[in-house]
Amino acid sequence: MKIIGIGVDIVQNERIKTLIRNKAFIKRIYTKNEIRLADHKKNKINFFSKRFAAKESLVKAIGSGFRNDINFKDIQILNSKNGKPYYSNTKKIDKIIKKRFNIRKFHLFLSITDEKDYSVAFTILQK
Repeated sequence: MKIIGIGVDIVQNERIKTLIRNKAFIKRIYTKNEIRLADHKKNKINFFSKRFAAKESLVKAIGSGFRNDINFKDIQILNSKNGKPYYSNTKKIDKIIKKRFNIRKFHLFLSITDEKDYSVAFTILQK
């Protein structure tokens, strides 16, 4: 397997705390499933911050940024039963990656973490 893209992003949690006060921001950035999952979290700020950073790190790994018809809601982050975060593959992101790198199969790896002031996400795109 070969790494074809990496991305990393860091978010100041205080910035997301301010932004999520606006319901329109939440609806524009996060999927309905992510919003529903946040309802069950004690620390919603860090939950949303980590997902924001993960979405940014994915488009960096792809090398596109949020252009070419990619938006935040095209990317969804879920957790396995053990709590490990992962990207829920969407047809749109799948198609973009396959076309951009001229590949048939790929794997996405995600690591997210937070502490008091910051949340960080790291993504590896591998063929």
